[in-house]
Amino acid sequence: MPDTQTRPPTSSADGSLKRNALGTGGIAFLVISAAAPLTVMAGVAPVAIGVGGIGAPAGYLLAGIVLTLFAIGFMAMTRHVKASGGFYTYISLAMGKTVGLASAILAIVSYNCLQIGVYGLFAVQTHDMFKVLFGLEVPWPAIALAAVVAVWFLGYRGIDVGAKVLGVLLIAETGILAVMGVGILGSGGAHGISVGSFSTEHAFGPGVLAILGICFAAFMGFESTVLYRSEARNPDKSVPRAMYIAVGFMSVFYAFIVWTVVQAYGEDRAVEAAGEMAGGMFFQTINHYVGPWAEVVMYVLIVTSVYASQLAFHNAINRYVYMLARDGVLPAFLGRTHPRFQSPHRAGQLQTVLAAGVITICALLNADPYQQLLIWVNTPGIFGIVGLQGLVSVAAFLYLRRNPAAATHKLMVPLSLASAILLFGVVLLIGLNIELLTFADALTNTILILVTPLVFIAGLLAARWVRRHRPETFAQIGSFETHES
Repeated sequence: MPDTQTRPPTSSADGSLKRNALGTGGIAFLVISAAAPLTVMAGVAPVAIGVGGIGAPAGYLLAGIVLTLFAIGFMAMTRHVKASGGFYTYISLAMGKTVGLASAILAIVSYNCLQIGVYGLFAVQTHDMFKVLFGLEVPWPAIALAAVVAVWFLGYRGIDVGAKVLGVLLIAETGILAVMGVGILGSGGAHGISVGSFSTEHAFGPGVLAILGICFAAFMGFESTVLYRSEARNPDKSVPRAMYIAVGFMSVFYAFIVWTVVQAYGEDRAVEAAGEMAGGMFFQTINHYVGPWAEVVMYVLIVTSVYASQLAFHNAINRYVYMLARDGVLPAFLGRTHPRFQSPHRAGQLQTVLAAGVITICALLNADPYQQLLIWVNTPGIFGIVGLQGLVSVAAFLYLRRNPAAATHKLMVPLSLASAILLFGVVLLIGLNIELLTFADALTNTILILVTPLVFIAGLLAARWVRRHRPETFAQIGSFETHES
């Protein structure tokens, strides 16, 4: 029987996060920035078109629909259970503290895989920008390590400063994509405007099912709204609003942008063009339909897009580590905040050292920053986060069944179950089509797939050890502020 005891949050003079620092917009900027819209469009959408065909835009809509179902049950639970520890607090409440702690460990590993891996993309994109715009050759490790320091600095200064910077960067990167889309439509595309991408034949074809992993990866980070609950103004309203804004905006915006790029080359040639141009597709498209100046701007903004993503994930990781330290699972010093900025600076320092260490090891091994650091390190993170979303849907289903008062509509319980089934189905699809993400051999793919279940199993074993040898710590797991029945 899951342990559903609650407790008040721990507090100390130097241990609390900054209150009332974020509104709905600030939280939305944080989670949308984590997804890096310009990066996932310019860097990955051509692969989605090349594999998924002209139905690729529908893949992003399908991902958005599934994640909206997830959000409905999840947000119903968060309105009833006030918690600031992210996924693991809700899983702990509905499925027990053993599963909850294992989920927390998986979340920390998964977010670190996503955050650290993307330093490889930052290095590649910045290297290309320096080369194209200034003719400079800068070693990728130097770029990546400089980014680590820049991310640490803003994370150290506090969540409100980071949210303001992310807001500016997010508006800029989505703005350049919107300019490209409008330019394509204003020119009538290659052969006129068509909506064939959304026809049943193309939207539900086998190619679209194969790229669902790519589509879901474009939303990574949107689920972290609850991590900022204790720093939010009016969290009962701002957190759900931010989550719905994030998933709604991203699903529609991604589908629109990918659809306009299909129009730019015509439905008869878009797949071929995506295969030929790959990562250069969006840059050549905006150059043709808007102008060379826009291509230069896109080169600059894709670098800031990756930086914004890094900062957002850095903040999310720090808050997971901070809450586990406050729960007594991790060393207490990681649960301290800066006396002036009220940021979880100790957790930030640990994450910074870890990122710098992984980058240094990759550099010493002459690893490819895109293939090995970005793709291979990111892949277990994608598995882990989508799997955790499935677990949270199960938790919401169980909790809403046990607490009918929390379900404000009779459809919430079946919708939570449906989202769990769909999300675990997506995990299966990602595994079956993993070569589309990694372009690696069978052995490497098997290892990457096994990382997530092995981490989760290790987390379960660690939780059982804590329960046996540190029962007082085990009893604190969850960080529930209140449990309204």
